[in-house]
Amino acid sequence: MTHLEWLEAASYIVTIVGLPFAIGVYLFDQRRERQTDEEEIFLRLSDEYADFMRLVIDNADLNLLSPVAKGELSEEQRERKRALFAILVSLFERAYVLVYEDKMSRQQVRLWTSWEDYMTEWCEREDFRATLPGLLHGEDPGFVATIERIAREAAGTTARHT
Repeated sequence: MTHLEWLEAASYIVTIVGLPFAIGVYLFDQRRERQTDEEEIFLRLSDEYADFMRLVIDNADLNLLSPVAKGELSEEQRERKRALFAILVSLFERAYVLVYEDKMSRQQVRLWTSWEDYMTEWCEREDFRATLPGLLHGEDPGFVATIERIAREAAGTTARHT
């Protein structure tokens, strides 16, 4: 075989083996990068939820850590409570927009389920459910449908436990 024939044979080998290998490596890297991005979004959202919970603790007089509203609140307390609920709904919508998809991978389902659990926990509160309709104007329609479904289910669950 001549030098030129060797080079031609080597180029065929690279084309047959190397190109599919390179494509496979590229696709693997893309998937890993996408997964890293999803986890980063989840961590940022989790940090925002932790910040929200610090607000809840700072406003302990509103009894938001109790599963049921306690006692009468002053007008100023009701206003702060509504503002905190508005922040929470905004955070839930952001989580929905960034995490939820109609067809999710197992990893995406895992990330979304934790947010759905947070939503369910808050929707079990009668005071949150009562405030919710006024907070959903202009929100993403998919999010509105999702949180309304969660609220209906939570109301049904709460009614069965009382």
